[in-house]
Amino acid sequence: MATEVKCPSCGTVFPLEEAMTEEYKKELREKMLSFTKQKEDEYMRKLDEFSKKEQQQLQAFEQKLADEKKALQLSLEENLRKTIAADFENQLKMLENNSKDAEEKLKLSRQKELEFLKREQELKNKEEEMELQLQRKLQEQRDQLAEQIRKQEAEKSLVKDTEHQLLIMEYKKKIEDQNKLVEEMKRKAEQGSMQLQGEVQELILEDLLRSSFPFDVISEVGKGVRGADCVQVVRNQFGQECGKIIYESKRTTAFSMEWIEKLKKDMRNIGVDVAVIVTQCYPKGMDCFGEKDGVWICSFEEVKAVAYVLRDGILRLYNATKSQENKGDKMHLLYDYLTGSEFAAQWKAIREGFMDMRMSILKERETMERLWKAREKQLDKVLLNATHIRGSVDGIAGSDAIQLSLTEDDSDPLLLE
Repeated sequence: MATEVKCPSCGTVFPLEEAMTEEYKKELREKMLSFTKQKEDEYMRKLDEFSKKEQQQLQAFEQKLADEKKALQLSLEENLRKTIAADFENQLKMLENNSKDAEEKLKLSRQKELEFLKREQELKNKEEEMELQLQRKLQEQRDQLAEQIRKQEAEKSLVKDTEHQLLIMEYKKKIEDQNKLVEEMKRKAEQGSMQLQGEVQELILEDLLRSSFPFDVISEVGKGVRGADCVQVVRNQFGQECGKIIYESKRTTAFSMEWIEKLKKDMRNIGVDVAVIVTQCYPKGMDCFGEKDGVWICSFEEVKAVAYVLRDGILRLYNATKSQENKGDKMHLLYDYLTGSEFAAQWKAIREGFMDMRMSILKERETMERLWKAREKQLDKVLLNATHIRGSVDGIAGSDAIQLSLTEDDSDPLLLE
């Protein structure tokens, strides 16, 4: 039975249970609102703490990544600097060695040129001295003859006419003999000078060929031996003899066509491929190096370039000739090899390796597709559970917005917002 209570103010009678229920409901409602607000504050505080902690961890990770990147960059720069420094030192050493070799060669060349000039000057001095001595002797002999002639004239009246004429003829003959002797001595002196100059040019030519082509054999033809001045045996990088070039050195003021015929005869006797005449004067119709009647003609300044060109032609001809040797036998050998069991077995092994690699790639592709499908199912399961959690939170929190997205992209329809 309900207990009735009368209000002392208005005298209204109402049940006690109804009054207590309203008070209890009001108290419960206030407690529920307070608890909900407290939970929301606690959730927002934890969410802020989690965001701050996540931000700190992200900053620490970025700082660590930047430090590692900087350290790696410094290490790469240091290694690159060391490598560049080492390369620079090696190149500097090579340049110093090349410079030293060039200086030594230049010094040797200058020394040889100085010796040659000294010899040439000595020869000129000797020629001038011989010429002076000859002129003195001739003058003395002329004076003596003149004195003898004067004496003969003074004694002409005492000598018969025939004897006088014989004496005059005898003196004339002596003068002619003396003039011939002078001319012969001058010719021998000039011939000796030209021969010495030619020998010096031959030596310089041999040194030039040896320094320019260290792998070739440069042989000198001895004096008095029939043939050219020097022979160059051309060799390739394997040391095989590919051909020969003969050189004839001339240092005269006029070119003789007999040199060409003589050198062509030497070519046939020695059995060489190319002949070169090195001279300081060209035949008619030529003003620079070129070929004339099967013989190359050039100056001493052009001989190095001409030797390079002729040597390259000999090497190319030798390689072309070698490539054509046994061509038919090589084709038969290649055909037998392609149709033989050895080639078939090797090709079969290559095909089996290719098929094994292809099957391995297909198996790996199938395995990866299964893994991708399984992960896709796992992702769908995660999204479904996230959707359930979002629905439960929305039912509790009402219209209050709570950030529950799995990524930063809030526009993705598959993720919760």
